[in-house]
Amino acid sequence: MASISCAFLFSLLFLSLQLSYLYVSEAQTVPIAKGLSLTFFDTTCPRLESIVRKQLKKDFAEDIGQAAGLLRMHFHDCFVQGCDASVLLDGSASGPSEQDAPPNLSLRPKAFEIIENIRRQVHRRCGAIVSCADITALTARDAVVLSGGPDYKVPLGRRDGLNFATTQATLDNLVGPFANTTEVLRRLARKNLDATDTVALSGAHTIGLSHCSSFTDRLYPQDPTMDQTFAKNLKISCPQNAQVDATVFQDIRTPNVFDNKYYVDLMNRQGLFTSDQDLYTDSRTRGIVTSFAVNQTLFFEKFVIGMLKMGQLDVLTGTQGEIRANCSMRNSDNTLLSSVVDVAEEASQFIGF
Repeated sequence: MASISCAFLFSLLFLSLQLSYLYVSEAQTVPIAKGLSLTFFDTTCPRLESIVRKQLKKDFAEDIGQAAGLLRMHFHDCFVQGCDASVLLDGSASGPSEQDAPPNLSLRPKAFEIIENIRRQVHRRCGAIVSCADITALTARDAVVLSGGPDYKVPLGRRDGLNFATTQATLDNLVGPFANTTEVLRRLARKNLDATDTVALSGAHTIGLSHCSSFTDRLYPQDPTMDQTFAKNLKISCPQNAQVDATVFQDIRTPNVFDNKYYVDLMNRQGLFTSDQDLYTDSRTRGIVTSFAVNQTLFFEKFVIGMLKMGQLDVLTGTQGEIRANCSMRNSDNTLLSSVVDVAEEASQFIGF
């Protein structure tokens, strides 16, 4: 009897471990794009990921809200013309940058500073061999992890783009808060992301803030799909015809924790955006929302898969693009760019770091 009991307990423990790490094993089935690798910097910059995470721990200790800003930056970079850090480029004589496009005006200024600060640290220690695109991908992953979400390996080896997208291209490729599920699914399908990927990636809204202007169309007049008490409270923070575009938490339950409560919000008709709440209203995605709301492990698994797919969209590798010496400008525009010798000499000071 005792042996049966022990065997049963062992089986339960084994099953628990399987469930806990399911998203890791499933994520390994996502193909790695040509030119990227999980071991890309293992010999040339072995401390890369520890440098990134160590700095982000400091940044988030000061303001955990920056985690959402970095995660959003990665989304807005990858969806437009691939994960090439083009969203980080400042405007030039050739035209306005992606940052000037309406969907990007609310990207957090501090997020740009954090990425550039980490770029400087990495280049000091390893030389100018790590792209801003890779650093952006790593900061997004660590934003999730340090907020309580799943950890996963990020394929590396991206190169930085030489041009930013036009305003129209930015508008055409980013999903706005007013889009319904049909539009959301259509746009993400163009990126080879299916309905499950779409709902999982929408779960990034479990952390962060939203401006009132992104959802006041659901308050005045009130959208019948929005919970009345929820709407009443939102109207206090977002009065009609307000002079200031205030912000509110996107997830009212655990606003700074990366978990599955976003989906619980949707089931309770407490989603902010039309693009959020309609995922539960629409029969094509309602079941996926429900499955994530009741099973956080499943959400984590599918979110990782979605992130790995998105994080490899139209990447530049090999000799394509460049490795920027400043994330906000192309090397050809950087009049203060150090020579390769200068960078190597500076990096040599940190041997043994």
